[in-house]
Amino acid sequence: MSGFRLLPAVSLCQRELVRFLRQRHRIVGALATPIVFWLLVGAGMNRSFKADVPGGENYLNYFFPGTVLMILLFTAIFSTISVIEDRREGFLQGVLVAPVSRMSIVLGKVMGGTILAVGQGIVFLLLAPTVGIRLTPATVGLSVMVMIVVAFGLTALGLCIAWRMTSTQGFHAIMNLFLMPMWFLSGALFPESGAWGGLQWVMRANPLRYGLVALRRAMYWHQGSLPKWLPGWWESLGVSVLSAVAMFVLASAVAAGRTKADVE
Repeated sequence: MSGFRLLPAVSLCQRELVRFLRQRHRIVGALATPIVFWLLVGAGMNRSFKADVPGGENYLNYFFPGTVLMILLFTAIFSTISVIEDRREGFLQGVLVAPVSRMSIVLGKVMGGTILAVGQGIVFLLLAPTVGIRLTPATVGLSVMVMIVVAFGLTALGLCIAWRMTSTQGFHAIMNLFLMPMWFLSGALFPESGAWGGLQWVMRANPLRYGLVALRRAMYWHQGSLPKWLPGWWESLGVSVLSAVAMFVLASAVAAGRTKADVE
């Protein structure tokens, strides 16, 4: 097997970006769906929900970071469907027989999904002032940094799942069964302080929860402190980085383990 090289990874990343931009329905679906969900759920829950956020009772405000996380999840995960399409079209087999390390292939796919997810997350982030979240160079910079880490980990996780799939229907089923509950239990819809005791422990074990807390702390960097029961900034960022690295290593291992079967 050839050693790691960056150029093949960049080429695969560029291919993912070009493919996405040519499929405009994916752009609309990945961005419009979370926005509609944010508006409908936020409008319905705003008067009956007291959120633990700086500034008081505003569910649209509380739900905003969770919607950013949903955009990252949708875009990053769905970008890995291209692995199934590439296998069906024979492109993946051609890449696997090339003198390129599996880590380079994985990195290219993951970088492409990360860039797409973060780009759409930034577009939605610009709406933050509409719900009272003040954007400054510091909050934008920290938020983008967290989005990169979270999107990288989510794309790698999606690649782990998609690499073993042979149909997009099976991929969607796994996403609905496994990935959406991860988002629900991240604290995006409701704070863990009001959840059942057993569910709180499940939420604390969810790595996506720390990514959301880091994103929330980045957005509220200059707007007071968050509840003390939430993890701190460095703890949340550290867990998110470790989770992203672990997912990338796992995706590389899955790709290396499936090489023979995919080539055949």
